Amino acid sequence: MPRTIVITGASDGIGAAAARQLHEAGERVVVVGRNPGKTQRIADELGVEHHVADFADLGQVRALAAALLETCPRIDVLANNAGGIFAERTTTVDGFEQTFQVNHLAGFLLTNLLLERLVESDASVIQTSSEASRTMARFDIDDLQAARRYSAGAAYGNGKLENVLFTKELHRRYGEAGVNAVVFHPGVIGSGFGGTARGAVRWFYTSRLTRPLLDSNDVGGSRLTWLALGKPGVDWQPGAYYVRNRVSRTNRLADDPALAKRLWDESAEMVGL
Repeated sequence: MPRTIVITGASDGIGAAAARQLHEAGERVVVVGRNPGKTQRIADELGVEHHVADFADLGQVRALAAALLETCPRIDVLANNAGGIFAERTTTVDGFEQTFQVNHLAGFLLTNLLLERLVESDASVIQTSSEASRTMARFDIDDLQAARRYSAGAAYGNGKLENVLFTKELHRRYGEAGVNAVVFHPGVIGSGFGGTARGAVRWFYTSRLTRPLLDSNDVGGSRLTWLALGKPGVDWQPGAYYVRNRVSRTNRLADDPALAKRLWDESAEMVGL
C-alpha cells in the first residue's frame, strides 16, 4: 500500500526531484510549493495532490496544515524541505525576520500542527539542512531575529543549524511516541537556490565556472528519497545528521540539548503554541 509523503518546497529543485523519484517508486506524494504555477506544473506532471503555501506567511502555513489534516488520513513522511537565502534583512507579515521564519519557524509550526497525525502514523520527519549550519552559522540564541547584525550567509547558516537543533529536540520529545526525525545535507546543488543572494554566495551558485563543482537536483533529491524510502532504525538513525547518506558531524552547538530545548520553547511561544 502506498505511503503518503508530504514534501514542502517541492515546486522546484531537490524537492521536485524527490517528488518525481518517490512517485516513480509508487508512493502517494503530496507536493507543497510557494509558486502557484510551478507547483501546479509538478502536480500535473505527476498526477498528484498539491497545495500552495508561502512560508513567509504563517497564516498560510496554518491553512496548509488544516488542508493536509483534511485530505491525508495518514502522513507517513513529512519532508520539511522549503527554505531560502535572502540578501536583505526583511520582516515578514508576522513580524519575524524572513530567513528565520522561512527556514525554521514555518516548518516548526507545520510539524507541530500535524504532530498528532504524525504520531498516529509512526511518521518520519525529514528536515533539509545544509553544511552551512557548520560553515556559515553565527548563532546567537538571544538574537534569533538577527536584529543586531545581519548578513545573508550567516542568517541562512543559522536557519540550517536551527533545522538540526529542531530535529534533535523533536526526536527527544517524540521519538518514543513513534515520530522518527532526521536531518540531512543534500549536497551543493546547482539549482536556482542562490539567485536571491548577493556577493560570493550568488556567484558560486550561478557562475559557469563553478558549475562542475555542483551536484544536480536529482542527486540532491535522491538523498531525501533515500531517507523517505528507508526504515528508521534500520536504514538510518533517528535524531542524526546525514551527509551523502552517512551519519556526519555538524556544528558543535547542535549537540547542546539545553540550546535545542530553548530554541523549541522560544519558537513555540513565537507561533502561539
